[in-house]
Amino acid sequence: MKKKIWILNHYATDMYKNHGGRHYYFSKYLKEKGYLPTVFCANTYHNKEEVIDTFSKKYSIDYCDDIPFVFIKTVPSIGNGIKRILNMTLFYYNLLHSLKKIEKDIEKPDIILASSVHPLTMVAGIKMAKKFNVPCICEVRDLWPEAIFTFGKLKEESFIGKSLTKGEHWIYKSADAIIFTKPGDIDYLKEKRWLITYGGDIDEKKCFYINNGVDIEAFDKSIEKNKIEDKDLNSNMFNVVYTGAIRPVNNVGMLLDAAKILKNEKNIQFLIYGNGNQLPQLEKRVKEENITNVKLKGQINKQYIPFVLSRASVNVLNYSQTLYNWKRGNSSNKLFEYMASGKPIISTVRMGYDIIEKYNCGISLDKNSPEELSRKIMDIKAMNKEKYIKYCTNAKQGATEFDFKKLTNKLINIIEGTK
Repeated sequence: MKKKIWILNHYATDMYKNHGGRHYYFSKYLKEKGYLPTVFCANTYHNKEEVIDTFSKKYSIDYCDDIPFVFIKTVPSIGNGIKRILNMTLFYYNLLHSLKKIEKDIEKPDIILASSVHPLTMVAGIKMAKKFNVPCICEVRDLWPEAIFTFGKLKEESFIGKSLTKGEHWIYKSADAIIFTKPGDIDYLKEKRWLITYGGDIDEKKCFYINNGVDIEAFDKSIEKNKIEDKDLNSNMFNVVYTGAIRPVNNVGMLLDAAKILKNEKNIQFLIYGNGNQLPQLEKRVKEENITNVKLKGQINKQYIPFVLSRASVNVLNYSQTLYNWKRGNSSNKLFEYMASGKPIISTVRMGYDIIEKYNCGISLDKNSPEELSRKIMDIKAMNKEKYIKYCTNAKQGATEFDFKKLTNKLINIIEGTK
């Protein structure tokens, strides 16, 4: 009998639109293995006013590559204000209050996979699992509320901070299994002394690790299919490439600082792809400081990212050292896309459980500074061909360990072992 798996991810709406992402690929390969996945997400897109019409109902259903997506009605939200809280709350409320009707459209699940970022999705998953008398796997893609404490938006010892931590503990205790997306996240439970082996009440045997990854088959096809006619990408320059969000945590301004240091070096250019609230600030700097070796390319469709990365000489994984706790490792999709491109990587922070170091596919900086970054860029530019090709080969081979085909097999083992 084919197991029916309900996957809850508030932000999977973008996966529906882009035909990609963690739970799209899990669903794709679960179907190939004979499972019946259904993805539940908001009818809104993250940080956009755009919505999917639910036709005055609390939910609507559509299909993406034969994968059912259930869109739960909520309100658009941009930023981290009251509307985002309302967006999360309405998703939780309308999901729970639509179950009877949803059951008529989709058979009840044999197991639920409830994925954060925000914890209300996992709370909803646990409650739904109890109603259906099935197991609930909670997938923790970001440690809340630790991330809020790290950003300085809330104090851990405050009443709200303590309440959120108590709720987090309840989620981990109530889940039938827990999947963390960073290798060091289980260390967090040890630090909290929540595990049974540390005097707590959570069994470590139900804790697992499945990182984010990349669909290598789709990535390689995209390089050939989705090319960009761009004189910068197709030049003989040494291309230092960054793709992704341009926000404080990404610290993209440091790339401009490194570019200024290298302004007299021939044949080096910095190509920055992405958007975010700091892009206008960078555009102003490039103009006013006459940083001629930086090209701000802006937002591009995700389908072109594989080609862009494949045309790099080195791809930069650029983050702030202080605005996130990196000791637990990295689960960014970007890292694995960089690896799949088969080009060397420079990470501006040295993370715990360092994947770049493990697979010897680039360099992690010991010091988060423009001077250190510029030196390492020059080191790779001056590298002999044999060593450079070795980095490229290691990156591509390392990515195969994070291919979603392989990651889905890990997920299936957890599904089949969860009672």
